[in-house]
Amino acid sequence: MNGRPPYPPFDADSARIKVQAAEDAWNTRDPERVAQAYTPDSVWRNRDQFVTGRSEIVALLTRKWQRELDYALRKSLWSFNGNRIAVRFQYECHDVDGQWWRSYGNELWEFADDGLMRRREASINDVRISESGRRIFGPRATEESGIDIPLQ
Repeated sequence: MNGRPPYPPFDADSARIKVQAAEDAWNTRDPERVAQAYTPDSVWRNRDQFVTGRSEIVALLTRKWQRELDYALRKSLWSFNGNRIAVRFQYECHDVDGQWWRSYGNELWEFADDGLMRRREASINDVRISESGRRIFGPRATEESGIDIPLQ
């Protein structure tokens, strides 16, 4: 089967693999690469924005990473069932003025049979942090894969 393994229905191991793969891709900050994990007609709700299709996903991510500098993300599996996965995440970044932010969120994912994500709904809240309060410094080291992220 073409697409992006692992394929649904998910079990605990395949859901964790899917979550880590998404984290790894987003940490590249490469909109074109990230968009390839979604169906050509994928539908997103990201905060207050609604987009459909890979070209709109690329545009949204391009804008995002132009303003969210030194972005670094952690995702944790929350739940899974069949072709759906729920994730909680945190990321840190700074703006052009040097203010650091930690963003907390939840995502609901739905996958097509080929393992590409066809729906993503994300709710995200931002909190100002000091640079000394940072705890996410780039992509995870391999040995940190699967370690849950603290609530605060």
